[in-house]
Amino acid sequence: MLLLAARAFPDRIEAATVDHGLRPESAAEAAMVARACESLGIAHETLAVAVEPGNIQAEARNARYGALAAWIERRGLSALATAHHADDQAETLLLRLNRGSGVAGLAGVRPLGRVPGTAIPLLRPLLDWRRAELAGVVAGSGLQAVQDPSNADPRFDRARLRLALAEVDWLDVPALASSAANLADADVALAWAAAREWEECVSKAPMGLAYRPRAPRAIALRVISQIVRELDGEEPRGSAVARLFDSLIARQPASIGKLVARAGSDGWTFMKAPARRA
Repeated sequence: MLLLAARAFPDRIEAATVDHGLRPESAAEAAMVARACESLGIAHETLAVAVEPGNIQAEARNARYGALAAWIERRGLSALATAHHADDQAETLLLRLNRGSGVAGLAGVRPLGRVPGTAIPLLRPLLDWRRAELAGVVAGSGLQAVQDPSNADPRFDRARLRLALAEVDWLDVPALASSAANLADADVALAWAAAREWEECVSKAPMGLAYRPRAPRAIALRVISQIVRELDGEEPRGSAVARLFDSLIARQPASIGKLVARAGSDGWTFMKAPARRA
C-alpha cells in the first residue's frame, strides 16, 4: 500500500511501522521500511509498543491501534489507512461464520471506519485487491517483501485457516469478500431500522427504560443491546441478548449484566438490579 499511496498522493502521506517486539527480527524489518520510505521521500516513524499478556493477536492489535492513534494526533494527520485486502476479508468472514457471528460480525472489515476508541477515520482502500496482486506490486518495485512468520503459525486461528485455504481451489475469495460487503449493507439497514424502533418504541421508565417491541427479532435484539449499553455501560454479548429476548417473549423474568427485565402487558421494562444485601 505504501508504494501505491506514494504514487497516488505524493507529498501528502506519512508512514509508521509498529514494532510489537514479539520477534527478534522486528526491529530490523522496521528499519528496512524506514529506508524504503526515505528512498520515496516519505516521512516515517517506528512506533515501539509493549504487548500485554493474554490473547497475543488481540493484545497486539490493541497496542498497534493505540500507538497509531497517538502518532496521528501528534503529527496532525487526518486519517489512518491500512492495507487490508480481499483475502483478509474472506478469512475474517469464514472465521466469524465458524464462531456463529451475526450480521454485524459477518460484515467483516469496512472500507471506512474509525480507529478503535477514537474519532480518527480509518480507511481500507485495498479491499478489492488480492494478496497476490499486492505482492506483485512489491516485486515489481524491486523491493523485497518481508514475511511475518506469525502468518503461518498454526497456534493462531487465522493462520490455520490461511493454510487450509491455500490447499483448496473451490473457494472463491472475491465472492466471499463480496458477500461480506453485502452483509455490511444489510448491517447498515438493520442499524437504521433499529434507530427508528428506538425513537418510536423506547421511553423512560421510573427506574430505567421501557420498550414496546414492534419490529422483527433481529431489530429488537439491537434495540435491547442499546438499552443495555445505556443503562449498564457495557457492551452485551449477542448470545446473552438473544437469551434475554427469548425469556421476555415467554413472559419470564430475566437479567443481563447488572440489569433486570420484566415483561408486562404494555411491553418490557429494564432497570438496574437491586443492590445485594451484605
